[in-house]
Amino acid sequence: MSRFYKILFLILVGVVTLQTTYASEAQAAGEPLNVREFILEHISDSYEWHITKIGEKHISIPLPIIVYSQTSGWHVFMSSAFHHAPVHNGFTIAHEGASKGKIVEIDAAGKQTKPFDISITKNVFSLLFSSTILIIIILSVARSYKKGSYKPQKGFIAFMEMFIMNVNNDIIKPCIGKDYKRYAPYLLTVFFFIFINNILGLIPIFPGGANVTGNIAITFVLAICTFLIVNFSGTKEYWREILWPDVPLWLKAPVPLMPVIELVGIFTKPFALMIRLFANMLAGHSIVLGLTALVFVTVSLGPVMNTSMTVVSVVFSVFIAFVELLVAYIQAYIFTMLSAVFIGLARVEPHHKH
Repeated sequence: MSRFYKILFLILVGVVTLQTTYASEAQAAGEPLNVREFILEHISDSYEWHITKIGEKHISIPLPIIVYSQTSGWHVFMSSAFHHAPVHNGFTIAHEGASKGKIVEIDAAGKQTKPFDISITKNVFSLLFSSTILIIIILSVARSYKKGSYKPQKGFIAFMEMFIMNVNNDIIKPCIGKDYKRYAPYLLTVFFFIFINNILGLIPIFPGGANVTGNIAITFVLAICTFLIVNFSGTKEYWREILWPDVPLWLKAPVPLMPVIELVGIFTKPFALMIRLFANMLAGHSIVLGLTALVFVTVSLGPVMNTSMTVVSVVFSVFIAFVELLVAYIQAYIFTMLSAVFIGLARVEPHHKH
């Protein structure tokens, strides 16, 4: 069986697994499916890794809760403690309000307050897992290129070499220019970090399925890293073009119109990076879940309609899964390319030598 058909088979199995898992949950609930809540529940973060539901029994992997209370200090326990009682050591998971889905502390008067929360949530666990995979892959490749060992590589190492050189030579080097090697480690790390998390997000079973790159907190940190590198490595010419651009004097004094616009541009660039990655990955997960929901929405229309829409749902889910596989690469490519472009623009040299 060729590699293409193996990938196709794995994706199909994943989609069918996803459909079966969600179907068992919906049937066990015995009530009409709320599509909005269904989608939001599965793309949001949580304190446990829910696998499936068999009858009335939830099968999930508990994760560590680590919170600090100003009154009682640190508390460390597993999220499974909430299965036995809704309140544990004065803490519970809010089911409504601004803190919905988050750990809150309940005082003697019944008032809810948010503790300092550094729990290992589903997204955090997936983040640590994907980072571990990235470190293992990179160290494995680096180990094969130890000093004095320049033999032609084969298999996975050769594939990774091709992949890394493609990103380095086709994205980083052309966009930054002569001192590209200085920024290559960061940009390569960003590319493979986003790509691995995007791929893991497409796998519907543990340890995949977390919406890491569809979480704006993650894309915010990535954008901030690019923002800091761009502006701290900017040349004098870069800052001169921002604070005193080559435009008619009346556009920059006495009212600094153009400098203000240029300063705003400093922040809109990382903002665009953050929103682009977040919105595209969130939309992809939502589309797959929306197509899955067709199976349940059409249950009341009869077995013929429901069966036909189930087939349509599976076919479209497989198609979207392939599209998402492409998008997983494209979004990592675009984020890395734009970051490299912004760094390259910040490394601008004087136009005229005096």
